[in-house]
Amino acid sequence: MMNLENSIKDVITKKLEEGFVEKMIAEQLEVGVKNALKDLLGSYGDVTKVIENQIKSVMIPFLENRDYSEYIVKLDSVLVDVLKNSALENKKLLENFKNLMIYDDRKDLKVTDLFEEWKKYVGKNIETDGLEINYDDGPSYEYADVHMNINYDDERSWSSFDYATLTFECEHDEKMNFAIRLSKWDKRDNWDVRYDSKHDISSLRYLNDFEILLMKLDQNGVKLILDSDYESDKVVPEKEPEASWS
Repeated sequence: MMNLENSIKDVITKKLEEGFVEKMIAEQLEVGVKNALKDLLGSYGDVTKVIENQIKSVMIPFLENRDYSEYIVKLDSVLVDVLKNSALENKKLLENFKNLMIYDDRKDLKVTDLFEEWKKYVGKNIETDGLEINYDDGPSYEYADVHMNINYDDERSWSSFDYATLTFECEHDEKMNFAIRLSKWDKRDNWDVRYDSKHDISSLRYLNDFEILLMKLDQNGVKLILDSDYESDKVVPEKEPEASWS
């Protein structure tokens, strides 16, 4: 028995002299550090959360202030490829998304210029059924009467805000009509466009070109200059009637 104990002591002494215990401690310590780092750097680890917060604090302001106009050419080519291979029902959605992404650096816009944009929209989309046909210089539809009007809300002496409603009306086709809310905080300032519409991605396929323009004016904070309270004009439809001489 003594020989066995002495042999064990000799082995332990030898291992201690060779640094075996220090080696084992170092190995286990390395394993422990790796496990701790794995937990800290995992999906829900404390260090991961700190890193995510730091990345967000840097990346989000960078992305918000980024001028994406340089990518529009690339975006256009990608969308063209997608359009060629997508269902017809998604075509309008993708076209509207592309138009929303096009960079617009306007700070303000005259209401008479917005009226001109709306008239172009009416010319492209007006319902022609019921319009007379003019044959003097080749068959064409008669002009449709259109109007722009601004109605100011009654001012309240205790309120710092002013409100108004801008209306575009087409006598022949009510589907062309728009009512746009305007507001401003400082009486010396120009007006903010408040276009109330559903603005999620699925609604894009149902919006027309003029609605997309109003969304951009609203979201980009473009100020509207009211250089006129009332305008009246005539719009000729772009659609041409089929010739009939009977």
